[in-house]
Amino acid sequence: MSKSILLICGSGASSGFMAANMRKAVKKEGLDYKIKARSESELGDYADDIDALMVGPHLKAEFEGIKKQVPDNVKVILMHADYYSILDGKGAIEHLQKELGE
Repeated sequence: MSKSILLICGSGASSGFMAANMRKAVKKEGLDYKIKARSESELGDYADDIDALMVGPHLKAEFEGIKKQVPDNVKVILMHADYYSILDGKGAIEHLQKELGE
């Protein structure tokens, strides 16, 4: 079953690069994840259509508020700076799978 994953950061730029690298990793692993990146301000437009939300580590201070903007069934994950800072898509996918219990 396909999972829809949304990444957000402040402007959408760094999460856009991260999403591209995650899509490459997903393709290599043969996973059925649809990965998009948007700015934090666009979250409301997408919150009802996603299975998981990955939040850039620089938004840690807003994390609790961000969680309140999505439905309860959406898994909200704060990305780790260690893989985010180097745009390691494989590391992000591994974190996502662990959080989703897959």
